[in-house]
Parts: sequence; C-alpha cells; structure tokens
Amino acid sequence: MFETRPDRGAEVVLAGRSNVGKSTLMRELTGHTFDTGQRPGVTREPNHYDWTGPDFVLTDLPGFGYMKGVPDEVREQIKTDVVRYIEANADAILVGILVVDGKSVIDIIDRHSGPDEIPHDVELFHFLRDVGIPPVVAVNKMDKVDDRDERLNELCDRLGLHPPWQQWQETIAPISAKRGSIGPLTEAVREHLHEAERDDLFQFF
Repeated sequence: MFETRPDRGAEVVLAGRSNVGKSTLMRELTGHTFDTGQRPGVTREPNHYDWTGPDFVLTDLPGFGYMKGVPDEVREQIKTDVVRYIEANADAILVGILVVDGKSVIDIIDRHSGPDEIPHDVELFHFLRDVGIPPVVAVNKMDKVDDRDERLNELCDRLGLHPPWQQWQETIAPISAKRGSIGPLTEAVREHLHEAERDDLFQFF
C-alpha cells in the first residue's frame, strides 16, 4: 500500500476525515482537478501532485473516519495506512495539513471523546507533532459558520491550544476551499516552510 510515492525530499501532506473538502482544497492549491469519489472512502491511495522540476510533492492522503457502507476493518486499515505513511516519510514532510469541517468538527470531536477514546482529528494533530511535523489545521467551510471566533476558540480548546485562536495563526487556518478563500492556510504553511529554510517552495502556496 502507498508504494507510489514519487522520490522527493520535501513533501506537504493533507489529511482528514472523508467529506471535509480535501480534494477541493488540493484543486485550489494545484490548479489541477483530481478524481473525487462520489462516495466517501473511494480514495484508498494517496493522490500525489508532483512538480517535475522542484524536489517537492503535495500529497492528499485517503480520508478516514466514519464512511457509510465501508466496513469497520477497512476504515481502521485506512487510518493505519495513513499513520504509517506519515511515520515513514516524517523526515521529508515539512507540514501536515489537517483538514476539518468547520461546521461539524466540534460535534464530531465531542461525540468521540470518552475515557477510552480520542477523536481521530485530535489524535492525528498530536501525532503529527509527536513525529516532528508542524500541523496546520485547515478549518474548512467557514463560510457556513456564524459564530466564527467562538467556533475556532472551541477547536483550540479541544486540541489543547489555549484560546483565543488568533494567537495560533500558524496552526489554525480558517478557510473556504470551495470559494477559493485559502489565504490563512497558505500564510501558515509558508511560515513553516520558512522555518525549514525552504522559501523556494513558496511558489506552490
């Protein structure tokens, strides 16, 4: 699984649940349309967008979490594959973009928070940090959220970041990929690329 990765020394990955708008965001970032499955769980392999010149690849990892009509063991396998991919390529991955749905993310996190349960989004956020990859949370579909600041503060709280969210602009990026409004994300990603001394990759963000 996932053997198709181009041999590149620098990578940015997009990860997140199914149906949060990763493919739309990928299209905004690359100007290239990807086949998006009509059903969640259709993308089982990473989509790599490889620029032929620079030593860089942008990767959209398969969506994880609940998917209608997809058996539990397949869902678990996808999540395991995503985690393994990130772990195996951690040295090359300069930024991990965790895409969440601004409208539903708090409900989903709260529904899956329990004594034995860490919600996937929270788990992945901390996992990226643990393997040394700066996470940027792209909070998508913000055009549909009324209480914007309150929602973003709640998300910070769930991720263990002290609100207000405005002090985490290199980590929390409110966007609306469908409307082409992704400025906060590109700024956050550039911040981390700059820290990694890869300003040459700004052309992609």
